[in-house]
Amino acid sequence: MTVREDTVSTDPWGRVDDDGTVYVRTAEGERAVGSWQAGDPAEALAYYRRKFEELATQVELLEQRVRGTDLPPAQAEASILKLREAVATANAVGDLDSLQRRLTGLSELVAKRREELKAARELQRAAAREVKERIVAEAERIAEHTTHWKSGGERLRQLVEEWKAAERVDRATEAALWKRLSAARTAFAKRRKAYFAGLDQQREAIRQEKERIVAEAEALADSTDWSGTAAAYRELMRRWKAAGRASREVEEELWARFKAAQDRFFQARAAVYAERDAELRENAAAKEQLLAEAEKLLPVTDARAARQHFRSILERWEAIGPVPRDVRDRLEGGLRRVDDALRKAEEAEWKRTNPEARARAQATVEQLRRSIEQLEQRLAKAQAAGNAKAAQEAEEALAARRSWLVEAERTLAEFSGGSV
Repeated sequence: MTVREDTVSTDPWGRVDDDGTVYVRTAEGERAVGSWQAGDPAEALAYYRRKFEELATQVELLEQRVRGTDLPPAQAEASILKLREAVATANAVGDLDSLQRRLTGLSELVAKRREELKAARELQRAAAREVKERIVAEAERIAEHTTHWKSGGERLRQLVEEWKAAERVDRATEAALWKRLSAARTAFAKRRKAYFAGLDQQREAIRQEKERIVAEAEALADSTDWSGTAAAYRELMRRWKAAGRASREVEEELWARFKAAQDRFFQARAAVYAERDAELRENAAAKEQLLAEAEKLLPVTDARAARQHFRSILERWEAIGPVPRDVRDRLEGGLRRVDDALRKAEEAEWKRTNPEARARAQATVEQLRRSIEQLEQRLAKAQAAGNAKAAQEAEEALAARRSWLVEAERTLAEFSGGSV
């Protein structure tokens, strides 16, 4: 467009024509932006410059929002487009091209930010996909392997909450992963239901077995066969433990009955044993006195009188009855030692007073004495003849016979009351 020479007022970015038309200058040329019929043309330019300044202010504010806030790219682009149209058709005088360049710069910044956000979203989606794949994998492991039903169910609920808190991924992946998660939860619920159904059957079998055990225990509660019944209760307890556990209510009720029957038997046995223990302790005290009486028979001086006294002690000993196990061996052992001493004294007395044995001992002594006398004669002859070998043989035989004679005379002395 050619600039007319009849312009009444001019500006670097516009002018007012002599007919009052106001123009703005842009890179594309002049464009009429209004008409000013009243007043000074300078006022017209001032008015339209204020219109430009308002646009410039809007551009500046948009720049601040784009650069200084997290304005979404789509909203920013819409605002830029709206301002572009406003600048392109603005009835204002000023450097409209600079505003368009600034808006172009903003568009480029928004486009860059859009790409950055897209890349960030892709990273977020990848991270979210990894999180949700981990959630699904753990849920599938729980569904297939765990038998800790309470903790497993709680963990599955936590995994669902983690899923909800995680970022969403693309729709297809989200749907596929959610389908696997739901299938894992369903499989876990079915497996848990089947387990508890089997557990109910198992607990019913346990209940029946323990009912039988309790019935047997109650039938034995009043038995007085202390040893046999105690063994029977031990066997019932072994069966109880081996049977497993029924439901809590049944277990507690049956155990209370079983324990009551068992306690009744063992309390009755304890009362009998306590009475018996008191009697046994009294018996032990009496036998202690008899043992002391028996030990006074030692050393034995009169075997026959001691044996007669000992028989009296034995009769009283047997009449007393049993004693506690912890002192029984000591008391019985002490009495045996007295009995052994008496028996040895009786054997010695018998040997001493046995005429046949004494005669044999006397004959042995006399024979040895004759043999020694003969050997002494042989020794003397050998020595006189100078026969060293014969003399040595006679000396050796003589030494042996003399040793035997000492033993024979000792035995004979026992029969003779100490003298030969």
